[in-house]
Amino acid sequence: MNLDESYELGYVVKTHGLRGQLVAELDVDSVDDYRRVEEVFVERPAGSGKLHRFGVERLTPQAGTRVLLKLKTVDRIEDAELFRGLKLYRPLVDLPELEEDQFYFHEVVGYAVVDANLGPLGTVESFYELPEQVLLAMRYQGQEVLIPVVDELIQHADEDTKELHVTLPDGLLDIYLNPGAPDDEDDAEPSEDAQAAK
Repeated sequence: MNLDESYELGYVVKTHGLRGQLVAELDVDSVDDYRRVEEVFVERPAGSGKLHRFGVERLTPQAGTRVLLKLKTVDRIEDAELFRGLKLYRPLVDLPELEEDQFYFHEVVGYAVVDANLGPLGTVESFYELPEQVLLAMRYQGQEVLIPVVDELIQHADEDTKELHVTLPDGLLDIYLNPGAPDDEDDAEPSEDAQAAK
C-alpha cells in the first residue's frame, strides 16, 4: 500500500512504559470506532513515502482522542522509541461510510467550488486542520482563499459533477483579493486641510 491509497489515522506522541506501548493521537471523530482495528501502517523513515504494516495487539482509548497503542513485535522501549513522531495510516477502502450529505476531505480535492450567489469560483486544493477549526484552501483569481469548514458555509458535495457547493459570506473574497485596501476613512491619507491645521 502507498500513501495515495491511505488516509492519515494519527501520529505517535511518545512511548509509554517499558514494554513497547505507544501513546498516539488519532485524527478521528470517535476513537471507539477503532478499538478493534487489526493493523496500522507507519511511514518509516519519516518523509520516505514508504509504508510498513504493523499488526495491532491492543488499542485502548484514553482522554480525548488519545490512545494507548501496542503493536505486535514492538516489545521494548528501545523499539518503541523509533516510532516517536511518526504518522499512522490506514487503507482508504476501510474508511467508514458517511451520510449522504457528508464527505471526506480527500474526496473533494480537485472539485470545483460553486457559490450559491457568485457561481463557479475555483478549485479545492487542500485542507488545513487547525486546532480551532478546519479550513478549505481554494485557488481564486491567483490567490489562495481559505474557507472555514462549517455547515453554514459548506452546503454539499456533488460526486457526479465534481462540485462542492458553498454559500460564502459577503466580503470574504475581497479580504484575499485586496489585502492592503484601507478598511475605512481613518486609514486614508489626511487631507490638505487637515495637514494645514497641524
